[in-house]
Amino acid sequence: METFLIRGLQLIMSLSLLVVIHEGGHFLFARLFKIRVEKFCLFFDPWFTLFKFKPKKSDTEYAIGWLPLGGYVKISGMIDESMDKEQMQQPVKPYEFRAKPAWQRLLVMVGGVLFNFITALFIYSMILYAWGDEYIRVDEAPIGMTFNQTAKNVGFKDGDILLAADGVKLERYDGQIITKIVDARVVTVRREGKDAVVYIPEDMMQRLMTDSVKFASFRLPFVIDSVMVNSPAAQAGLMKGDNIVALDGIPVSYFEFVDAMNKRQQKRLGLNNDSIDLHQVAITYLRGDVEHTSIMRADTAFKIGVNPCTPAQIMPFVTQEFGFFESFPAGAKLGVQTLKGYVNNMKYVFSKEGAKQIGGFGTLGSIFPGTWDWHTFWYMTAFLSIILAFMNILPIPALDGGHVLFLLYEIIARRKPSDKFMEYAQMTGMLLLFGLLIWANFNDVLRFFF
Repeated sequence: METFLIRGLQLIMSLSLLVVIHEGGHFLFARLFKIRVEKFCLFFDPWFTLFKFKPKKSDTEYAIGWLPLGGYVKISGMIDESMDKEQMQQPVKPYEFRAKPAWQRLLVMVGGVLFNFITALFIYSMILYAWGDEYIRVDEAPIGMTFNQTAKNVGFKDGDILLAADGVKLERYDGQIITKIVDARVVTVRREGKDAVVYIPEDMMQRLMTDSVKFASFRLPFVIDSVMVNSPAAQAGLMKGDNIVALDGIPVSYFEFVDAMNKRQQKRLGLNNDSIDLHQVAITYLRGDVEHTSIMRADTAFKIGVNPCTPAQIMPFVTQEFGFFESFPAGAKLGVQTLKGYVNNMKYVFSKEGAKQIGGFGTLGSIFPGTWDWHTFWYMTAFLSIILAFMNILPIPALDGGHVLFLLYEIIARRKPSDKFMEYAQMTGMLLLFGLLIWANFNDVLRFFF
């Protein structure tokens, strides 16, 4: 329950900030061109409002709604979510949106998207300035990667070290490397000291989208940090720095070792034959370059009494720090790369598998960690800001992109679409968006229960 609340709080904080910034973009451009903004509302407020305040000598009412699905600014003389038809039937007033030149109205409509994108770049820059950039080089992973079953079906093997996709060197394991791999025809790996190739099918992304397990993860070497006194490992002579490489002759990483011992424990609970001793194990380890094997008997909890080194102690981390001014071009580059990757992956949404992957608030909440972590919070907020900017600029009526599309038509054709057409377009867009919202959250429900 605590994890759920922490994730929910992070999601609400992140979305609230981004909605205020997005609507603030519309608001500031509108005020710049002396367009009246009647209301600035965080969240939606059908039927009633949680809080509202209107400063003296101000035309704008500021409010907080009860339905946390976004927010809006009510701009005079504009067909928007409020569907204020009565206002549109009145004579045009000089402070209204519809009274302004098309280029000014265009800037008002792109203001939200522009502010969200700039916000993402700024957050990325400040993340790099405050925490730097830290990652593990995939081509230097000591014992390679562990792959899911879909990856194994196309030719990857546990222990493979990723080198290149279509000849382009792979450097770090993130969302972009997955895109490079699925878009490639050939991926080069190092396998048992030799280079090998894996041929990638054209429907690789569709196959991966059906998995609940991610494509790959780093195999963590089992290097001993400390040995407990009088433990099975201590009695067998294991020492700090020894690298356990095999269990009963089968090569293992740290997590594979733990999984194997857990399976032994489960199997032991189901056995009535005391002649089978699952506690006795053969541990193969490296001390320097010399391989040793020790026979020992694990304790009743199937532990051998050692503490492993942390990933930071043994994995090839690359850390790059940025000065204040250096962080801005680096943050801009990261933001643009994130946008490109997201746009590239959008093509898979229109497949059968992609439609099933669309998620609502449950999916959004799950991208935040179960414990509070400011680094991850800001990183996810920047990512959501990129998504919000891209989704809003799509040419769908009721979104900013729909208004932009009609304004571009007006500029090119030199005539406005009729108010009646705009009303119907707005209603159609809103129905489409509500349908998509229902579908996304329905997918979340299905994933939770099934």
